[in-house]
Amino acid sequence: MLSDTIAAISTAVGESGIAVIRVSGPDAIAEVERMFRSKTTLTEADSHTVHYGFIIDPKNDEKLEEVLVSLFRAPRSFTTEDVVEISTHGGIISVKRVMDLLLLQPNIRLAEPGEFTKRAFLNGRIDLSQAEAVIDLIRSKSDRAFSLALKQVEGKLSRKINELRHSLVETLAHIEVNIDYPEHDVESMTMDFIKRKCTEVSSGIDELLKHASQGKILREGITTAIVGRPNVGKSSLMNTLARENKAIVTDIPGTTRDVIEEYVTINNIPLKLLDTAGIRETMDIVEKMGVERSKAAVNEADLILLVLNSAEELHEDEIILMEQLQGRSVLVLLNKIDLPQQLKREKVTQYFPESAIVELSAKTEEGLDHLEDAISSLFFGGKLESGDLTYVSNVRHIALLKKAQQSLADAYEAADSGIPIDILQIDVRLAWEQLGEVIGDSAPDALIDQIFSQFCLGK
Repeated sequence: MLSDTIAAISTAVGESGIAVIRVSGPDAIAEVERMFRSKTTLTEADSHTVHYGFIIDPKNDEKLEEVLVSLFRAPRSFTTEDVVEISTHGGIISVKRVMDLLLLQPNIRLAEPGEFTKRAFLNGRIDLSQAEAVIDLIRSKSDRAFSLALKQVEGKLSRKINELRHSLVETLAHIEVNIDYPEHDVESMTMDFIKRKCTEVSSGIDELLKHASQGKILREGITTAIVGRPNVGKSSLMNTLARENKAIVTDIPGTTRDVIEEYVTINNIPLKLLDTAGIRETMDIVEKMGVERSKAAVNEADLILLVLNSAEELHEDEIILMEQLQGRSVLVLLNKIDLPQQLKREKVTQYFPESAIVELSAKTEEGLDHLEDAISSLFFGGKLESGDLTYVSNVRHIALLKKAQQSLADAYEAADSGIPIDILQIDVRLAWEQLGEVIGDSAPDALIDQIFSQFCLGK
């Protein structure tokens, strides 16, 4: 338990129905009691109760705000400490008046970003992977991403990791016994036992990593660049997918001068759409800067939507662009099918024989469902895996799982080569520690601080 008491606004600042200020720590109840007037006394109230009253200035008894105060006594709270949540009217002034008064109390300080969740971790209520999943809940951009994060908050990944670590603990214990009592050791049996355990745990890690790419996409989204020559319908496609007019659409080529970003969800897959300036040779210095930014966006994109005007023959700039995009994940969109057709699919197929080619009209939305199906097929084989699976979506977790798997491979190879058992245990212990770093059991303090610094204030 930490010795000080913290407070922060836990809801977005601005006009709203209500706002919530959270206070956590050993003095939370007593300090809020000093500025709260109600028929009930907080210090005597039961846990998990809500009380109506007013926040007053203790110096002059002036009423500052009408509030509801929720009381959560330790250890039955998010942080496992005493927690008080003050619900005020929404609005900047009402929240500021209460927050300013709280911070004038002698034993309360402003919380650091993510400090409430950090206390929940330090006090043992959640592990590090669950704490990181709280960020994912907040940042979720699709229902599936939210469900994935919620499963991790509930500890589904943690349980899998703990099962694998428990198996390695058994292995380490077996090794320790054989080191301490070598006269009872049958070396061949011990080595076979270690190899079997390394294989079992490595297979368990394989199961977690099997769907890691899907989990990462669901968590972070697919960075998708919409590219093509000016006036082929890139901005119209962006507006159609976003369901609002994010980009200016005109008949004048070169209208888009910068990269426009927008998040959309297609078939429960989050996409970070980048509408780019039309790629062509130009003498206009501003448009030229936009073209350079478009090329940079293409280099960073996971998926490229190459938009071609099906009502025109291929232009020389488009042929050059298609040659540059070889080897990338590309979906070719033959736009403007509502107009008389000039461009044949066969001319495009010779450049992208294995890429999907979708005919559509961004203006009428004809063929848009085919685009959605093509994106799903490209990244998920047309469908997402069962919701019962444990997805690993965090890049840090994926890297640690791969390191642990390599350590187990080293241990297996050492056992197979007859290396002394006390040397062999180093790799097994390293794998156990690397798995522990996923859930925070062996994570360094600097890493923990860095993770919680990403949280918003009040979470």
